[in-house]
Amino acid sequence: MGLKPIENKRTLKEPVSRFALGRTNYILIAAAFVVIVLGLALMAGSGSTPENYNPDIFSRRRIVVAPTIAFLGFVFMVFAIMYRGRKDKNGKEGEA
Repeated sequence: MGLKPIENKRTLKEPVSRFALGRTNYILIAAAFVVIVLGLALMAGSGSTPENYNPDIFSRRRIVVAPTIAFLGFVFMVFAIMYRGRKDKNGKEGEA
């Protein structure tokens, strides 16, 4: 009267990754994070005070370039999370 172990069909075919995203996704996420931090760092600088006016707060770097780089970093972050990889010769999706 021994009980048979229940075999899962998934474990017989291929191992299942424990992570929701692949290695490529994490590398792309790290790159997007670096781009976002770069954009925020370009926005940094001293501000103006009532006693001392700093015209650098209106520079092209702080108003146009840095926010654009940060925004592109956020767009790239969405792409990095959604990236699924290329299909291999067998038609399976996976890491390229």
